[in-house]
Amino acid sequence: MRYSRLFSKTIKEAPADEVSINAKLLMRGGFVDKLMAGSYSLLPLGRKVEQKIEEIIRQEMNKTGAQEVLMPLLHPKEIWNETGRWETAKDVMYQFKKNDKEYTLSFTHEEIMLDLVRKHAFSYKDYPVKIYHFSTKFRNELRAKSGLLRGREFLMKDLYSVHTTEQELNDYYWDVAKAYLEVFKKVDLEVRVVEAAGGVFTDTHTHEFQAFCETGEDIIYYCENCDFAENKEIAKVKEGEDCPKCKEGTIKVARSIEVGNIFRFGTAYSQKMNITYTDVKGEKQYPYLGSYGIGVTRLIGTIVELFHDDRGIIWPENVAPYKVHLIQIQSSKFKVQNYNSKVKSFAEDIYNKLIEAGVEVLYDDREDVSVGQKFADADLIGIPYRLVVSDKTGDKIEVKKRDSDKMELLSFEQLLKKIKS
Repeated sequence: MRYSRLFSKTIKEAPADEVSINAKLLMRGGFVDKLMAGSYSLLPLGRKVEQKIEEIIRQEMNKTGAQEVLMPLLHPKEIWNETGRWETAKDVMYQFKKNDKEYTLSFTHEEIMLDLVRKHAFSYKDYPVKIYHFSTKFRNELRAKSGLLRGREFLMKDLYSVHTTEQELNDYYWDVAKAYLEVFKKVDLEVRVVEAAGGVFTDTHTHEFQAFCETGEDIIYYCENCDFAENKEIAKVKEGEDCPKCKEGTIKVARSIEVGNIFRFGTAYSQKMNITYTDVKGEKQYPYLGSYGIGVTRLIGTIVELFHDDRGIIWPENVAPYKVHLIQIQSSKFKVQNYNSKVKSFAEDIYNKLIEAGVEVLYDDREDVSVGQKFADADLIGIPYRLVVSDKTGDKIEVKKRDSDKMELLSFEQLLKKIKS
């Protein structure tokens, strides 16, 4: 992609009402645009990051045997009345009336998924059912002030599984937990599995996936020695106490950001919606439901909160919009109208060769921008490798990683070997 053709460019200052690091850097870098509080557009750079994250999640969900679908965002009141959540969850739902009928915009999809099950799964032979999708969610968030971390409209991956036995549900529940940890590992997040309350989703204990972050709004109590961890709302331990699980570690307290969660509903919802299947004996039984979510756009915000410096974003390589950021620089002795054709030609050649080699590249081909501005934009955007071509580099390429100050001159072959290793 030529930067001169990229829709949206960097801006000097984020809006004054933005206080979170992720919102400021993502807006300044040209990744997102703010429509209103809690509602952001993903611009081309932001969309590429989101797609990288989505594919990582998709691969791990598929490994668990889940299948991808896409469910509606507009829901009739009737289906939410079946579980009673039209009333119990009304504070977080966007409910409205049109042509004498009442609707809501999706804040989750348990009821919709179970409606699919009762239409398509009748026998024990049709189970387990494991389906997921990536979709927009709408929640009446009263504190939409943390950029992509707390939105009124956001992109989420939700997976649902339905089983014939509680043991099967429990087994799959922990299989998904392992898959989630693999997802977060691939995006370079240090995450703890934390016991938590279910909120508007269930009255049983659930598990959250919390990423350690000093600017996070959540507080967790965890053991420094084992995997014990609890959310502040249900914590039975205090800082400095001995761990109740391993008896050896000490309980510590940390701020964090919730990036995923998993729930076990048992048969509660299937009973309320009268969803049954015929077992091997020909008898009707209620299936067991599990629900598993990852906030995709929230994950983007979390990554930026954790990986940045005073110059801009530092994207982990697996989710960066491009692998390399190529910059051509002209000596000050050359004016715009007398542009050094040799440097430009070499930069164009490197750009084309990178594309042919399958390397994703953002090429800053602008001819009316200063060297300092190009470097500042590269740091702000945060692509893993910065490549510089100038009259000083000759037939070599100056290579610098975004998270390092070390620079080296490499041939094109050496460059390919380095970025593909």
